[in-house]
Amino acid sequence: MPPGTIGVQAAGEVTEEDYRDVLVPALSSALERKDVRLLYVLDSGFSYSAGAMWADTKLWARHLKGWRKVAVVSDADWLENSIKAFGWMMPGDIKVFEPDEILEAKQWLVEDEDDD
Repeated sequence: MPPGTIGVQAAGEVTEEDYRDVLVPALSSALERKDVRLLYVLDSGFSYSAGAMWADTKLWARHLKGWRKVAVVSDADWLENSIKAFGWMMPGDIKVFEPDEILEAKQWLVEDEDDD
């Protein structure tokens, strides 16, 4: 991962415990600095438990000003469509990339808004 960014990969079912034990600790210092630049790679066949969906909502809502950029890498059409429809509601910039565009996703994360 480029300096100043965080990368996580999800496979299988993402649970509330995954948020509590993996994602939140990985993001904590970046959230405090209000400079989260997250690469979130979602493997084919991933799913969210109901608890994970709620944990995701709470994580975003509790730290509205902490998010700078989130690059989601996935080939799930439903996810891309959801982000296009509701991405404006999420804090920071969010963009979906195809699995073969992971290098572009990393580059986008480190660009400043003036470079976009």
